[in-house]
Amino acid sequence: MNRKLLVLPAVVGLIAPALAACGGSSGGSGGGGDAIVVGTTDQIEVTKDSPAPLDPADSYDIGEWNILGNTLQTLLSFPPTGTDPIPDAASKCGFTDQLGETYRCTLHGGLKFSNGDPLTSKDVKFSIDRQLGIHDPNGPSSLLDNVDKVEAPTDDTIVFHLKTPDATFPYKLATPAAAIVDSKVYPANKILAGTKLVGSGPYKLDSFKQGDEAVFDKNPNYKGAFKLNNDKITLKFYKTSAAMVQALQNGQVDVVNRTMTPDEIAKFQDTTSSKINLVEAPGSEIRYLVFNTNDPTVKSVAVRKAVAEVVDREALVRDVYARTSEALYSMIPQGITGHSNSFFNTYGEPSVSKAKQTLQKAGITTPVPLTLTYTTDHYGSVTANEFAELKKQLEASGLFKITLQGVPWDTFRNASLNDKYQVWGMGWFPDFPDPDNYLAPFMGKDNILGTPYRNSQIEDQIIPAERKQTERSATVNSFETAQQDLAQDVPFIPLWQGKQYLAAKNDITGTEWALNSSSELQFWELGRGVSE
Repeated sequence: MNRKLLVLPAVVGLIAPALAACGGSSGGSGGGGDAIVVGTTDQIEVTKDSPAPLDPADSYDIGEWNILGNTLQTLLSFPPTGTDPIPDAASKCGFTDQLGETYRCTLHGGLKFSNGDPLTSKDVKFSIDRQLGIHDPNGPSSLLDNVDKVEAPTDDTIVFHLKTPDATFPYKLATPAAAIVDSKVYPANKILAGTKLVGSGPYKLDSFKQGDEAVFDKNPNYKGAFKLNNDKITLKFYKTSAAMVQALQNGQVDVVNRTMTPDEIAKFQDTTSSKINLVEAPGSEIRYLVFNTNDPTVKSVAVRKAVAEVVDREALVRDVYARTSEALYSMIPQGITGHSNSFFNTYGEPSVSKAKQTLQKAGITTPVPLTLTYTTDHYGSVTANEFAELKKQLEASGLFKITLQGVPWDTFRNASLNDKYQVWGMGWFPDFPDPDNYLAPFMGKDNILGTPYRNSQIEDQIIPAERKQTERSATVNSFETAQQDLAQDVPFIPLWQGKQYLAAKNDITGTEWALNSSSELQFWELGRGVSE
């Protein structure tokens, strides 16, 4: 085993109003040879609840975004190192006013979609208007809800007028929420059902077999920021991580990323084989519990606080995750501007006596019955072990009686959005590496969790104020206040922060750069060299 440690730069204070004012490098193609085979346990499936998993208006999941980020182009993109967006479909972008409410981009000349259709500013306007117009509950339109109007005054110029100042807007343009689609292919007012995909990104989708594989060829029409180090990627879908890892060890797969179990990672770390490299990187993924604050039991803040006082994160990451993750005491993780250990500062070490006093003062009879729901097939098989550990901790206190409920993702997602669960587990991979993205999506009437929790100070004061700050380090106090509010109200309980791992055969190059700051796998960084 060869182990590489990828150290990503700290994600702090990295946004500036003219961050994309200079042009990006010209794209190209390189590499060649056989397809590089990437294994994943993410399941991209057409279902009744998710009829269009590869339409950016209906896709808001790390597995789907891994595909969209490699096939659909955006005006700006995240580079392999660093966190400032760089021009991709655009040659330059920047705010044109001091308030930060008008943002203008100029497109590269001669852009085309993979089917040969020309790409102009009208397609960009169409794509943003379409995302906002469809406003799919499973989609990422909320990222763009501050857009007031989009104009396309010339074929190569696009202008965004925002409702309020937003220093994070360039970051949002670098996500698949702002992916550019062909206005001749995609319907304006509804999602494109199935798995058809037409874009202008580095790759084009050649074929898709649900539950088996997706094949991506380099897009000869791509003109953007990135050079391709291969000509073809085959993405193989596996039901279990054990089958995926076995395929890597047997040489049937070249790279695996999502999702290996802690035990599998530990075995890669311990082995002396030189045939497989393991890359470890700081992670921005978080895992947390969500409370339905309308539920008759957990609407009591005392119940939620008592859970926070009992949960032992250190035991969780030690006994379940073999220290491949870190205990998390805030919704904003370590390494992100403004992080503070607000839950530890409020509740300290796990304490059954404190939790008992909290419930007694509120006049709550124990044991409190709670149902904890988790998804069985979305965050990895170890999720069941995680919730078994939570059940053990809570019931060992004598204060709670826990029922566990495991549900497949295609059912879990819509049910959680519609107040069907009392307490449920969620994960979050950031859309972009800024503290705003660990706060704003979970707040307000149209929050992505569908929770009834409201906090007027955060929603009406803190978020609007921090978005005016182009120097992100100036937002630290605001975010610390928000985190303290959440620790007091406990609509969520942060559990742990993940690390990123990628395992690959030793003839695969570029693995150190393949995971960007939003945990997305950039296919074009992978190449094939010489095995040792």
